[in-house]
Amino acid sequence: MGLLDDKKILVTGVTTDDSIAFSVARQAQAHGAEIVLSNAGRALSLTRRVARKLDVEPQVIELDVTDPAHLANVEPTLRAMGWERLDGLLHSIAYAPPTALGHGMFDASWEDVGLAIHISAYSLKALVEATLPMMGRGSSIVGLTFDATVAWPAYDWMGVTKASYESLSRYLARDLGPQGIRCNLVAAGPLRTIAAKSIPGFERFESRWLEQAPLGWDVNDAEPVGQTCVALFSDLLSATTGEVIHADGGFHAIGA
Repeated sequence: MGLLDDKKILVTGVTTDDSIAFSVARQAQAHGAEIVLSNAGRALSLTRRVARKLDVEPQVIELDVTDPAHLANVEPTLRAMGWERLDGLLHSIAYAPPTALGHGMFDASWEDVGLAIHISAYSLKALVEATLPMMGRGSSIVGLTFDATVAWPAYDWMGVTKASYESLSRYLARDLGPQGIRCNLVAAGPLRTIAAKSIPGFERFESRWLEQAPLGWDVNDAEPVGQTCVALFSDLLSATTGEVIHADGGFHAIGA
């Protein structure tokens, strides 16, 4: 008997098999969930390709979270596939233009910052709103963040965006709680994913974690983060909402 038996979960942002989202998809299936993947644009073909590496190849839908037409079509598309409800939603979507990373706080224009906030933070609200008619008591929303309580080298406007994202998650938890719907984030340690490669000086994060995380940290292993997401999708944490749960080897708890 799996933790997620009979649950139906939409997993966004699976692009490669080394991503956190792929780990969540694989582990959700292993625990009994039925999943659907989504992506948009040029990444959609990559998602379809990597979907074949899962034990059960899931359906893949096109979903651009900045396109109102795509958002309006999510519910009808899922219902056409035979899904009458949505038990889980993984939000694994983030993007910042190059000027917003590694250049300090003064190079990026509002257009670039606004795009980062739209895709990386506001899209959580947009996607939840689009799928809310299919959610009910016991549904769980999980997003991915990188601890926004401090300033990191080179993270710049994405750090500001993640702070907004974390705040938004708490407000969603407030508004959705009366319906029995939970909203939580997982703050992962640094992993060698495509997203990480866009951060200048990423190796500085790696070295800090290797020195400081009391449980140790493997930058090539997304499994511990995926396991944390699975736990949040399960019924085991039914009273947990509005949280940012760290899956980082304990790094966040240790001072200099």
